[in-house]
Amino acid sequence: MGRVPTARHGLIGGGPARDVDSLDRVDMSELRTVLTPEALRAIDELGEIGSTDAAARAVLRLRAEGRSPDFVSAVVGQARLRTKGRAKFGEFADRMLFTRAGLEQATRLGVAARHAGRMRSAGIGHVSDLGCGIGGDALAFAGAGLRVTAVDADEVTAALAAYNLAPFGSDVEVRHGFAEDHASLVAGDGAAAVWLDPARRTAGHSETRRVSADDYSPSLDWAFALAERVPTGIKLGPAHDRDAIPADVEAQWVSADGDVVELVLWSGSLAREGVRRAALVIRGDRAHELTAPADTEDAEVRELCAYVHEPDGAVIRARLIGDLARRLDAGMLDPHIAYLTSDAPADSPFAASFRVREVLPMNPKAIGAALKKAGIGRLEIKKRGVDVDPAAFRKKLNLRGSGEATLILVRIGDKRHALLADRV
Repeated sequence: MGRVPTARHGLIGGGPARDVDSLDRVDMSELRTVLTPEALRAIDELGEIGSTDAAARAVLRLRAEGRSPDFVSAVVGQARLRTKGRAKFGEFADRMLFTRAGLEQATRLGVAARHAGRMRSAGIGHVSDLGCGIGGDALAFAGAGLRVTAVDADEVTAALAAYNLAPFGSDVEVRHGFAEDHASLVAGDGAAAVWLDPARRTAGHSETRRVSADDYSPSLDWAFALAERVPTGIKLGPAHDRDAIPADVEAQWVSADGDVVELVLWSGSLAREGVRRAALVIRGDRAHELTAPADTEDAEVRELCAYVHEPDGAVIRARLIGDLARRLDAGMLDPHIAYLTSDAPADSPFAASFRVREVLPMNPKAIGAALKKAGIGRLEIKKRGVDVDPAAFRKKLNLRGSGEATLILVRIGDKRHALLADRV
């Protein structure tokens, strides 16, 4: 469990060539190829590779230059991952190295920066990132001026984290090992905290799929016990079982540009006094938050009004819909459906508003006729509480025209409705 070598050590070796579709997987032999000055220069020179065709062209060009199959696979794979990484890391991705799984599970840099800000505000000076992955969160912590010890159980991933965090010098130490073996790093340090992003054991991990406590490594029992002793942030999937959330932590659901990306449980000095439920909504470089001491009571049901409001997914996950409804002077469209309704549009970052044009029966023929009459050729379809495949439903509508609208398919009480509306 010694310290992993950074890029300057120039690891050597090779591995079998692979087809273009597998270029974004990384093993130890490929890592040894990537971490050489020659390979790193070649990755920089390739620039953006945003498609399989572009990757194939890059492979052909490098092979024509006499490069080995191992070298080509490693270099093109990393150039492809860097291109994908810009969505999360912006220009920082252009000097980073990735694995596909590490990139998929990494926290977006803008979100991680807000976590780092919370650490600083709580007086934290040293963060142990136990399960650091490719180093996305540690990058933000170090960028905020915190000292970081980053640990990952996977040797390849830890080596890539060491490369990605190398610009911070001695302020960051990367170790290869298990989180459970490094928890003692923070014992007795009053200015220290832990960040945990437990690995999901399940294949095909989806952030929106409900994940149980047994799906994580290290186990959540271990993580929660650690959080009782040390200020801790634990990143989980947003669909995590709410019944498994400890009562004494702050649960914060985070959405970024419309996608609910994570649930973070904060303990100790990292948890805000009187806050147990929070919805953090990030749009570009701006952030807004709803907080409450517990789940809020839903608002009363109201007859359909001129506007329908769709709460942000983080607000729904945090069960703060009732609080939002009262802020908007709105009611629930149905007691079991997360739509609100009122006579005015919502001027709120926590909800999208739609002006209702017409209420239609949920019949494709009747809806199609109404769309044709209105000249609607571009249609956004939303659904809630109805068993409908929007893509299949769209094919039945024979859309034509230059207009656009939103179709909200929703159950209200025991009836299904189609609300033809305009996004405000």
